[in-house]
Amino acid sequence: MLDIKIILADLSNEGHQIAILAMMDAYSADPMGDARPLSDYARQNLIRGLREHPTSLVFLAFQADQPCGIATCFRGFSTFAAKPLINISDFYVVPSHRKRGIGRRLLRAIDDHAVASGCCKLTLEVQQNNARAREIYGQFGFTQAVYAADAGGGGSLYMVKPI
Repeated sequence: MLDIKIILADLSNEGHQIAILAMMDAYSADPMGDARPLSDYARQNLIRGLREHPTSLVFLAFQADQPCGIATCFRGFSTFAAKPLINISDFYVVPSHRKRGIGRRLLRAIDDHAVASGCCKLTLEVQQNNARAREIYGQFGFTQAVYAADAGGGGSLYMVKPI
């Protein structure tokens, strides 16, 4: 088993900032991302934007000193439950580290943070054609809530995990 450490990133820490940019650039270039690297604008403004957004949470996975996964999340609020929630906006593990439990460890860290913060649920969107991610999310307790088709017929699935 890999020696993996999951942390809640400190957005003022330069090392964490570099790791966030590296992971988001890799995710953006991935076919399940935008299939192209981050734009110059995104690269120059992502950290500042995350720091200025009052609900940002970024979880990083490291093997030794090398980042190997990321989960970018934002706190929200459920009006029906009258409690906070966490939405997982971006979730990525580098291809060389997949199928080693890193995604599950990132999900566990997010879930633990949500429980400690009094959240009522976790939410996320996943591409309908991303069967592996959907399987992992399902094993972790997420269920499909809504289907939103896009013009290309692919669409995203909205998934929820009650806490």
